[in-house]
Amino acid sequence: MTTTDPRLGEALDRALDLGEIGIAVAAYHRGELIADAVAGVTDTATGAPVDERTLFPVFSVTKGVTATALHLQAERGLVDLHAPIARYWPEFAAGGKQAITVEQALSHRAGIPQMPAGVTPELLADWEWMTDRIAAFTPLYEPGTTSAYHVLVWGWIVGEVVRRTDPAHRPFDVFVAEEICAPLGVTDFHLGVPDDDLARVATLYGGNTFAITDEHDISPQAVFPGSDVHNQPVMQQAVDPGAGAIATANAVARIFAMLAEGGQLDGVRLLSPGRVATFTRPRTDPHAPDRVLTIPVWFGANGFWLGGEPGASDPLVGDHRSVIYSPGAGGSVAWADLRDRLAVAICHNNMDAPVSAGPGSTFEPVVRAIREIVAEREGSLR
Repeated sequence: MTTTDPRLGEALDRALDLGEIGIAVAAYHRGELIADAVAGVTDTATGAPVDERTLFPVFSVTKGVTATALHLQAERGLVDLHAPIARYWPEFAAGGKQAITVEQALSHRAGIPQMPAGVTPELLADWEWMTDRIAAFTPLYEPGTTSAYHVLVWGWIVGEVVRRTDPAHRPFDVFVAEEICAPLGVTDFHLGVPDDDLARVATLYGGNTFAITDEHDISPQAVFPGSDVHNQPVMQQAVDPGAGAIATANAVARIFAMLAEGGQLDGVRLLSPGRVATFTRPRTDPHAPDRVLTIPVWFGANGFWLGGEPGASDPLVGDHRSVIYSPGAGGSVAWADLRDRLAVAICHNNMDAPVSAGPGSTFEPVVRAIREIVAEREGSLR
């Protein structure tokens, strides 16, 4: 389905006027797809238009899906979020990490935000190389005492817990494909793009710097989440559970729609309503400044950013406490509004576009159009 609502088409045109190159948006309300639209080009050199099959790198939007994978294991009684990671991954106990809990990793309080020394795109794509070195880490900060956003390494920490607790010990990308995507009918969410689909990946532009405090190779240049690195096929095909998903907006929105519906969609239940409700709980010491991010952060205990905190939450995702979201480098974002049963994903390829709320924001007219559509639907349902 592609929306024919003229307001959304006008909003996407406005986003292009404000600096977008290619953009896609999808939204679900009360479990129904209400918006699925694209605009712009995938590559400025060829002028190839974005279409409903265009794949966009979404960077840390990936974390919301990876967190969901871990919560599936918790739902099944295979993971205790308050248990040490070393219970499931014994090698992880090295270097003083024996007490780091799963929840501390989910909430970026594990104290190990660094990437392995010498990492390259090719080594990042080697799962065992990454996890062996992470297991040997010594914490930079005392675990459980400091909030320090694990920009890249987070994905392998959480992903390896999922893999270790999976009775079949499937590779993480296979687990996500079989346990999340297949039940929901999602076909275009990729942790490693197949050879035949590489031509569908939008070319990225910009995004090669962003403001973090990085004294410990938390986001090293060799694997930096920007266009210089992520236009490389080796990165497009790597399994990077923290910042490497490449997907359509519809695929991402559909996964978040399952969350917005309390853990089920179209009769398929993946999580219990009670578990999804816990995703809005703030992490320990939530008002403490993050040691890595230079912006105010309002983060949850269970792997999602949280809405409703003035001056810290992204105002585009909503103004109340029942919103969970995952923003990515360069601005791509997805959220689930648990109160209003709304899920939205916005993907784009100009990582330097001004996506933040306020005058000149490229995303703001798009979100405004979606909210107008939702308001009309809510009115008709009363």
